[in-house]
Amino acid sequence: MKFRCCLWGLALAFALGTPGACAAQTLRQAAGKIGLLVGAAANPDLFSEAAYSQTLARQFNMIEPENAMKWRATEPKEGVFEFRAGDAIVAFAAAHGMKVRGHNLLWGRYNPAWLTQGRFTPEQLRAIMKRHIQTVVRHYRGRVFAWDVVNEAFDRKGRLRHTIWYDRPGIGLAGKGTAYIAQAFRWAHEADPHALLFYNDYAAEGINAKSDAIFAMVKEFMREGLPIAGVGLQMHVDSQAEAEANVAANMARLEKLGVEVQITEMDVALPRNGEGKARQSALAWQAKVYRRVALACAADPGCTAFETWGFTDRYSWIPRHTHGEKGAALLFAADYKPKPALGAVLDAFAQALGKNPEIRQERLRFERKVEGAVREGVIPSAVSAPPGN
Repeated sequence: MKFRCCLWGLALAFALGTPGACAAQTLRQAAGKIGLLVGAAANPDLFSEAAYSQTLARQFNMIEPENAMKWRATEPKEGVFEFRAGDAIVAFAAAHGMKVRGHNLLWGRYNPAWLTQGRFTPEQLRAIMKRHIQTVVRHYRGRVFAWDVVNEAFDRKGRLRHTIWYDRPGIGLAGKGTAYIAQAFRWAHEADPHALLFYNDYAAEGINAKSDAIFAMVKEFMREGLPIAGVGLQMHVDSQAEAEANVAANMARLEKLGVEVQITEMDVALPRNGEGKARQSALAWQAKVYRRVALACAADPGCTAFETWGFTDRYSWIPRHTHGEKGAALLFAADYKPKPALGAVLDAFAQALGKNPEIRQERLRFERKVEGAVREGVIPSAVSAPPGN
């Protein structure tokens, strides 16, 4: 019952605005006890805001760039690479004992105009794609432990999306299924053989047509000996159906193939009232969703990271994406105060430890992989929280 008492202590401390013994526990401390990476996507332009940077450093042991490592940011002009924003992410991580998860190398969106409007032949596009992937990965070699190599390649029916990389015009592999995805993984692996390479997608958390297609692709890649280390399940929730997705079953079947599974972009969007706020009942429902997903991950040694897309409602993408209809999707409110969802995630981590006191030991194989990917002493170990954090 210790973690239940802890939850009550958290709730009381939050209500009174006073820190208690239990409330002092951070996400990264709780995650460190179970060997889990707990992270958030971040914007380096906001590091100068004290509350933003302090909350990020205190609560998380992993960081991922929202946009700073995507194609439009890293190669804004053909052959001209720009790494200042991504380097700021890496520097922040090094200063605060965090790991860096790279996002992303190849996507059908967020590409610069020179690329999308360039009228390249498949042969030219193939050369451009290889150069970009390998230049970016080599720049961060030894400092970024994992990459989302390909992002959102399938539609909800499990079909490959029409993209510049696949068939518009593609790199010469149109009609050959996931061959272009496999090629992206090969090139990334050549650039950094130690980095852990992931496929990342949304609406594929449960068992459905999209997750079936991803499962089939991973199974084929593993059979062919391709360097895929894992699958990222984004976990953007804005409906009851998505909240009830059978995440545990999907994670289990992927893990049987021999890959890691990570929750990579979780948020839970809520309807907003006339004052632009979420109702208390909605916040309670949100906490239940966060707790269920966090527990599914925390209790499963094959799930090695739990990450949210941002961490404060102040800068969430949800209001903009839903034209203001929804918001309040993250663990911290716009004023950085903890929400019930934060207590729910801490509760889930504690419950996982209570059920299996050896769970951290069972994740040591993953910790060794991470340490193997981060070399030259650039980024300190972050799975265990540093003293005083």
